[in-house]
Amino acid sequence: MVEQAADRSKLLEVNGLKKHFPITRGFFFTKEVATVRAVDGVNFFIRKGETLGLVGESGCGKTTIGRLILRAYEPTAGEIWFNDRKLGWTSVATADKAQLRQLRQNMQLIFQDPYSSLNPRMTLLDIVGEPLYTNGIAKGSELKDRVAELLKVVGLRPEYMSRYPHAFSGGQRQRIGVARALALHPQLIVCDEPVSALDVSVQAQILNLLQELQEQFELTYLFISHDLSVVEHISDRIAVMYVGKLVESADTEQLFINPKHPYTEALLSAVPQPDPRIRSEAVMMPGEVADPAHPPSGCYFHPRCRYCVELCQTEEPSLREITPDHFVSCHRADELHLVGVKGLG
Repeated sequence: MVEQAADRSKLLEVNGLKKHFPITRGFFFTKEVATVRAVDGVNFFIRKGETLGLVGESGCGKTTIGRLILRAYEPTAGEIWFNDRKLGWTSVATADKAQLRQLRQNMQLIFQDPYSSLNPRMTLLDIVGEPLYTNGIAKGSELKDRVAELLKVVGLRPEYMSRYPHAFSGGQRQRIGVARALALHPQLIVCDEPVSALDVSVQAQILNLLQELQEQFELTYLFISHDLSVVEHISDRIAVMYVGKLVESADTEQLFINPKHPYTEALLSAVPQPDPRIRSEAVMMPGEVADPAHPPSGCYFHPRCRYCVELCQTEEPSLREITPDHFVSCHRADELHLVGVKGLG
């Protein structure tokens, strides 16, 4: 903990994080036949007050990382350190019940689906006020006042608190989810694809709301998404995942202009450009995404990489810092000249 204590700017630090799910066979006598490496040795950090965008294809382990940070899943291995405002630097993975109760007050989650994440039998007063009541922070008239204030903060009218979720649109429901996440004044909010189920116009409203709330309440976000355009808009830094591993992380502008991993280059080539004068060619990746239960040897991306050499097939690359705050997991990162998004910078 010496390193974390020395860097007071960090709020969260993850080291060697792994989560493996067993694949079993049989009904009465089950036998483990394989293991899905959903998260396989991930390292990253989040500074106070910033937004880290976590991107990658579906099934790469993004949501699993979010749930591990919140201890909704028990990690198979690795460390998760959180700088709690009361407890100081605390290991989330080994925290006892009392510590976990305190940690979870300062780490909240905004769900992907604004429809299934709200109990249809509960009013807004019950939904938004539940964290306050459960933690013994407010009840009675004080609870109503707190809920009314939270609804106003997210752009909803206080008189809505007696209504049920079915009376609201998708964008309004997501605002309710944001209000619930804000109830305990958390330090970190894990946003698990919070706008992917919304219309494009509503997406912009929710993203702007999240940015306003971040400035108002000094929030820190882990923003999980598969949409690079959305992540570029809201993130200070971006981390790219592929089959359970972190392959690159950097400042948002630096990553878009000067990617260092072939997978990042391929993702960026698919980002649509608003300027019709800018022509870009999509980088075609042959083959299929690697099976996390039976990953290839060496670099997991090598079967689909057009820059692959023999070393990539036999030796797994480590995540290394090639320039300040720019980390990449690629043997050839220093020699490749990859194409970023044109028209930036």
